[in-house]
Amino acid sequence: MYTYIGRCSKRIFRRAFSIATQTVKNNEITLLDHTFPKDNWTNISENIISKLGRNLHISPYHPLSHIRQLAQNFDSLLVPENHPSRKKSDCYYINQNTILRAHTTAHQSELISMGLNNFLIVGDVYRKDEIDFTHYPVFHQADAVRLCTAEEVFQNVDNSNELKLFEHRGMETDEKQGCHALESVKIMEHELKNTLVGLAQTLFGSEIQYRWVQQYFPFTHPSWELEVHYNDQWIEILGCGIMRQEILQKSGAGERIGWAFGLGLERLAMCLYDIPNIRLFWSNDTGFLNQFKVEDPNTAIKYKPISVYPQCKNDISFWLPENKSYSSNDFYDLVRDIGEDRVEQVLLKDEYTHPETKKISHCYTIVYRHMERTLSKREVNNIHNQIAKRANEKLHVTLRGIKI
Repeated sequence: MYTYIGRCSKRIFRRAFSIATQTVKNNEITLLDHTFPKDNWTNISENIISKLGRNLHISPYHPLSHIRQLAQNFDSLLVPENHPSRKKSDCYYINQNTILRAHTTAHQSELISMGLNNFLIVGDVYRKDEIDFTHYPVFHQADAVRLCTAEEVFQNVDNSNELKLFEHRGMETDEKQGCHALESVKIMEHELKNTLVGLAQTLFGSEIQYRWVQQYFPFTHPSWELEVHYNDQWIEILGCGIMRQEILQKSGAGERIGWAFGLGLERLAMCLYDIPNIRLFWSNDTGFLNQFKVEDPNTAIKYKPISVYPQCKNDISFWLPENKSYSSNDFYDLVRDIGEDRVEQVLLKDEYTHPETKKISHCYTIVYRHMERTLSKREVNNIHNQIAKRANEKLHVTLRGIKI
């Protein structure tokens, strides 16, 4: 079983409002006053460590704090051991048994075990991902859970004493879990969807077009994503579903039925405020932050671009290691660790397979641009050479056309 950074105990909760302290030694790593042994799963970078304790979602006047006012990592959520989300190339491992949380859903079982039946969780989460305008290795999520007794579910139904939450020896279908009675699931589904449509209409306006898309999540069934039609395109804004009863049983709430949803705060903020680049949320530029310095979170705000500094583009090509250990996410993380927020985007420009040796080559374009100043060509070249050298050393790629 994994443990994870981000527990909801009172002690950790209080500390979340203070400055985080992090140190890295040869055989151990200290994060938020906790020391962990390092092993061959340790892949958390200095760049990610620097983001711990920033708590943007509770910073006064930050755009993520406005969204918040409007609205254990795998095992407890029934995520299979072979699920892609557990991969070392997708998550930040402190060691083999400890991970930076990849979603705030990681706290659900813990809070249900504490006796909570209705709650919201808001916090930062950490995932390896591609580099572009909408992806960042640290972002913020909000999760909600609502658990109901039979009396609460059927309170507005005639002859409710004849209805049950559960059925024995039932079959799992697209509409329900095997243990659930169809009537109880349909009532919970109706309440869940009405609640979330109301949220979407509050955020985007009462006339917003929306649609439900059937989805799969290990911890809910049935499951859906809610999409809204915004700026001439369909945008997925959240995922939701009826909670897996096994999770409730293991958490001491097996007599109840529940629904849950989760959403990304940055995605909503970028839509609502027309923020074009996710890196801006981590900027200390007053030209950005002062635009959100309002007391009323319902104030209509549209982001006005601050000065745009020029891009610098450099390509890098290399042969992948023949043992198939290479992952693009590991390369993206390496680029972020060295280039930090001076890297705007990384694009896979070309993939080539040698016809005889069958070796695979990748060519990436790295786009450099600082949010607050112009980068010099010397500075960019220095960063680019560091990336090439580190990729050769850490990812065991063979560089093409670059001497290091």
